[in-house]
Order: sequence, then structure tokens, then C-alpha cells
Amino acid sequence: MLGESIGKWPIRMIDAMVRGLASLGVPPNILTTVGVSINVLCGVLFGMGEFFWAGIVLIVANIFDMLDGNVARLTGNVTKFGGFLDSSLDRLSDMVAFLGIMVFYASNTPQHSLVNVILGGVAMIGSVMVSYTTARSEALGVKANVGFLQRPERIVLLIIGALSTWDWNSEFFLFNRMPQVLWVLAIGSMWTMIHRMYFIWKEFRRLEGSDLV
Repeated sequence: MLGESIGKWPIRMIDAMVRGLASLGVPPNILTTVGVSINVLCGVLFGMGEFFWAGIVLIVANIFDMLDGNVARLTGNVTKFGGFLDSSLDRLSDMVAFLGIMVFYASNTPQHSLVNVILGGVAMIGSVMVSYTTARSEALGVKANVGFLQRPERIVLLIIGALSTWDWNSEFFLFNRMPQVLWVLAIGSMWTMIHRMYFIWKEFRRLEGSDLV
């Protein structure tokens, strides 16, 4: 009962924000643009080593990411361009966060780490490819939302890694977990990409086989 109550209040808050923005006539595409602008700020904060505040900003940015589609549906303002813009800017948001992390670990600081730079790059490539394979397969008639590390999971992991990093000098085992998060993101994203490509291959074989019957 307590868990249900805790889970309901964020939904109610989002619904109230959606209704308020809809009543003010705020265009969904403006919300999408504001969301990606906040994500750019998140990337800048990562690059500066302000991981904790980058995590806070990432949470705010993803609230906007939830608002635009809901406002569009509530106001009947759903358009193909709006969907295209949202999807395209989501990829940009993903990349600027990883780019900021890579810039920080490549900089001349005590936390400098070539391994973390590489992991951030692999995670960025994997996250973009996961989204691209899905978009491309759907354009060809196959829906492929499979795999355990999709965008919501990637965002949650980045937030966990960021919020755990607010005292670089602390040796407490729960602090400064971004390197471990990068390992999960890098391996998980590439594995999800491979899983999706295999799934899509099987689906096309099935469809092509049925066409021959």
C-alpha cells in the first residue's frame, strides 16, 4: 500500500504539469527543444566534473522528455514531425551526456582515465546503434523493441552513477560509481544492439519465408 502511494505521486505531478502546459498552449516541440537544451547543460556539467549536479539536471531534462509527448496527445497536436524531432533530439541528448563524461575523464585531473574514456565512447556508440537499428527496422516493417538495456535503463544508470559522485575524495564504497556504471553501459548497450540485430535478422527471415509460401 505504501509503495503504491509513493509510486502514484510522481505520476500525479507529471499529469498536473501536462494539464497546466496544455492549458497554457505551450507547443510540444518547444518542450522537446527545452529538454534537449537542458541535456546539453548536463553534458557541460559532466565535462566540468560536476557529476552530482549533472545527475540532477538529467532528472529535470527527462521530466521534459515525458512532458512533450503527453502534452501533444492531450491537445491533439501529435504530428509526424514532432515524433521525428523528439526521436532525433533524444539521440543528441544521449550523445552530449556521454561526450561530457569522456571529456572529463580525458582531462588533466586526478580522475584521468583512458579506460573510462573508451568505455564512454563504446557506450555512446552502442546507445546510438540500439536506437538506430530499431528505427531502421521499423521503417522496413519490423518492430524490434527487445533487449535489456534500452534508453530508460541507460538514463537511470547514468543518474545513479552521477548522483553517487559528489565527493571525489571519499572512499565510501557507494560513492563515485560512474566507472562501474560505464562498464555496464558499454557492455549492455553493445549486447542489446547485437540482440536486436539478431532478432531483426530472424524476423526478416520469417517474413521472407512466409512471402514465398
